[in-house]
Amino acid sequence: MSRLEDTERSISLSGAWKALAGEDAARRHIGDVDLDDNGWVDIEVPGLWRSHNMLSASESVLYRRHFNLDPLPEGDRRWLAIDGLCYQGDIWLNGAYLGDTEGYFVEHSFEISDVTSGTSEHLLAIEANCLNPSDRTEKRNITGVLQHSDALDHDLNPGGLWRDVRIEQSGPVRIDDLRVLVLEADNDRAIIKLGATLDSAVTATVEVVTAVSHGERIEHQQELVVARGRNEIEWHVAVEEPELWWPFALGEQPLYNTEVTVVVGGTLSDRKYRRIGLRSFELRNWIASVNGERIYLKGSNFGPCGSDLSQVSEGDYRRDLVLAKNANLNLIRVHGHVAHPYLYQQADELGILIFQDFPLQWGYSRAIRNQATRQATALVHQFGHHPSIVLWNAHNEPFPYSREPGQPKDEVGGSTFGALTSINHQVPSWNRSILDRAVKRSLEKADVTRPSIAHSGVAPHFPQLDGTDSHLWFGWEHGEISDLNVLASRIPRLLRFVSEFGAQALPIDAEIAEACGASNFPDINTEVLATKFGAQLHLLEQHTPINAAGSWDDWVHQSQLRQAEVLRHTIEMLRTLKYRPTGGFCQFMFADALPFISCSVLDHHRRPKKSWDALTAANRPVIVVADLHKNALTAKRYECAIHVVSDLRTHIGSAALTIEWQAPGMPTQRWVFAGDFEPDSVTKVAEPVLVADSPGTASLALELKGPEVHAVNLYRIKVC
Repeated sequence: MSRLEDTERSISLSGAWKALAGEDAARRHIGDVDLDDNGWVDIEVPGLWRSHNMLSASESVLYRRHFNLDPLPEGDRRWLAIDGLCYQGDIWLNGAYLGDTEGYFVEHSFEISDVTSGTSEHLLAIEANCLNPSDRTEKRNITGVLQHSDALDHDLNPGGLWRDVRIEQSGPVRIDDLRVLVLEADNDRAIIKLGATLDSAVTATVEVVTAVSHGERIEHQQELVVARGRNEIEWHVAVEEPELWWPFALGEQPLYNTEVTVVVGGTLSDRKYRRIGLRSFELRNWIASVNGERIYLKGSNFGPCGSDLSQVSEGDYRRDLVLAKNANLNLIRVHGHVAHPYLYQQADELGILIFQDFPLQWGYSRAIRNQATRQATALVHQFGHHPSIVLWNAHNEPFPYSREPGQPKDEVGGSTFGALTSINHQVPSWNRSILDRAVKRSLEKADVTRPSIAHSGVAPHFPQLDGTDSHLWFGWEHGEISDLNVLASRIPRLLRFVSEFGAQALPIDAEIAEACGASNFPDINTEVLATKFGAQLHLLEQHTPINAAGSWDDWVHQSQLRQAEVLRHTIEMLRTLKYRPTGGFCQFMFADALPFISCSVLDHHRRPKKSWDALTAANRPVIVVADLHKNALTAKRYECAIHVVSDLRTHIGSAALTIEWQAPGMPTQRWVFAGDFEPDSVTKVAEPVLVADSPGTASLALELKGPEVHAVNLYRIKVC
């Protein structure tokens, strides 16, 4: 729910509950009002049941909550609202079975008017189930990375009541499933599409009033006749001369409060709020435009902010988004999960765009299709009003991986182009060909205002499918970093949008060091590094061998240097390919949720690895880049292209570019160029010939300086 939700007619049931591991004997009596639950353990809601040591190994937990309510005024109705139950639930109130829930992020509600009449004391009982998948290629829970990921411990069950449980009160007509989408917006007018279900206990004439305000208040009124039961309605509201919402690099982030009320017989029956931003978004051939202005997308993958989503605060999400903004990123991909609404509220305020995954990752059972399409619709209905969300993705890497953290992908080993040549990308599969398309259709039907893709990380494959975004792990899982340019020349469409790339690096973490016996380096417990902390040892050993390091600290340092090198060069290459053909990228990944060895640039304490500075520098609004992305130079004379990349919306005038080349045994070569640079552009300034006759280490220093800009870059490269 929005922070603007009406709290006067709502009672939170958060706090201390009773809980018991779900055994068959206890299940049969969970809803009994007279059952003595004094011997059950106390547990906090919101929370995950693994937080209690007596429940941590459970896949099913029984919850009970005793509470009191005042008498319900005549004509009013009561509702039980469950904002987040992971993953399935059966609900009883005062011994009566209300129904079931499925979907960890899906909000559910049940009418309880009759059940709560005649008494002030009440008992809510919930059986919550979150089964650990026995076959990770045939998963049934739609929990995404929460139960199958490279960057989370698979033994950490996410089950529990992780968001608020409330009692809400309404009049005879309740607004259910309020949906708000911005169909179009420009400087002259914005059109807002609204939809809702009016759940009515009577046949009556009602007035639906919509107020949209940001300073000035705009009202839209309509009179409707509703029948008993559920009445579906849709309507539109126009806002003249709106203040448009922009990503932070392009403008301000004005937000409009949207209030929908239902009045029956002159009396307020129900009220709902949403906070929206008025903007348009287009994605053509993976090149994005906001409000008609083109923008190059620079992003990072956000995994769960913490290993326990129930304990992540609004401040935690804001901290991470501000850090992303400080790293010059304008986009985050919410990778393989749906976060708490706090994340989207903060992104709206900060002007950061969101690439939102539906929580499907890797392989799933055929039995989930109907549930997946239903939950995809719920995703749009709950979050579609956020201006920060600009893209829906149905499924991340729809391949039947069964690996644990630290294990390699079941792909072709040793190939220069890695998974791109795998049979998984070429042959049809139920997940990719049927499930993903069904989820995509549900997303598109529910939201006509945003692009949706069927999956992420799928290469072009037969018959005539040109793939989606790309996951390219050059310099880590396959090939050399510079092979990215080779791929760009051969199959440009594979670089339209690169949503995963990077390399693992060890954090400076005492817990990890102690657990693997770092004091005995190099005789360390590598099995612990792989199984407990997710280290991909075969790749770490390939790029930064343990035996080549002088100490544990040195090995950590070398792994971080390698990660920084991969990120720096990959981003520089992608930015020089700006719009031709690359619309943007998302580095993998931003921060850890717990002590782990991963591809993150920040550890779980948000301490930076060396790659943090590389990420920040490579994403500055103006960079100067040399085509020196190889491990070493072998030619005596090397033509090196120099580009200036500008994301500024303004013209750069009278700037001077200085190039200085120093090679072993050679006099310093120096060139100076002067000129202007267009807004939002990539300009090839020069292609000097670098001369190196002797082996050793050479350096190329670049400096672009002008009244409005100062950008520097330095390359060190081996000469063989």
